[in-house]
Amino acid sequence: MSKPAPMRLLLADDHAIVRAGYRHLLERHDQYVVVAEAETADEAYTLFREFRPDLVITDLAMPGSSGLEAIQRILRAEATARVLVFSMHVSPDFAMAALRAGALGYVTKSSPPDVLLRAIADVLKGQRALSPDIAQALALARLAERRRPLEELTPREFDILCMLISPASVQEIAHRLHLSAKTVQNFHYQIKSKLGVSSDIELTRLAISWGLDQSLKLCRDEFAVLKPTQ
Repeated sequence: MSKPAPMRLLLADDHAIVRAGYRHLLERHDQYVVVAEAETADEAYTLFREFRPDLVITDLAMPGSSGLEAIQRILRAEATARVLVFSMHVSPDFAMAALRAGALGYVTKSSPPDVLLRAIADVLKGQRALSPDIAQALALARLAERRRPLEELTPREFDILCMLISPASVQEIAHRLHLSAKTVQNFHYQIKSKLGVSSDIELTRLAISWGLDQSLKLCRDEFAVLKPTQ
């Protein structure tokens, strides 16, 4: 009997060394082949349309639009697409945002390789997959027995919230997301309205109280490289 064709994967991460590392890991297993690599969310969407891979493995923080935006665009193009997030963010709020955007799995980059491989296999079967640290973080968040305010935000609003508390200006956010400043201002107003705050200082305080302080540092570090040159 002939061997089944390998599953075709698309990798989206703005760090070439990271892509090279998990390409090497994946291609040691002959059931997988990496058919394309993307450095940005926009490129991930374009390559998805071109190659139609069986699975997209994407980071969340990338230049331009974020991984959340890529997930939504990919699923609008093909509702049955399967997406696994592979991210440095350990916060349950980032995981919930990714799952609400349509990802089937979420694995942190601090996870052992076998966790990533198992998650890939599960998502390819259409099953939900979470790395143990994220599964635990989500379980602890649910123990609060009430809906977290951040769950009221859409993935786009969550993206913009992360940038606002980086902090980044409306103009910088508009540049990164290819939106008008007025559109970002409208999102800014909606976010504050949904979270019941009136200032950016309150937004930051809320984020820290929800345990997002580590993720906020990552957002600041990533965004600092992405500011438009003057």
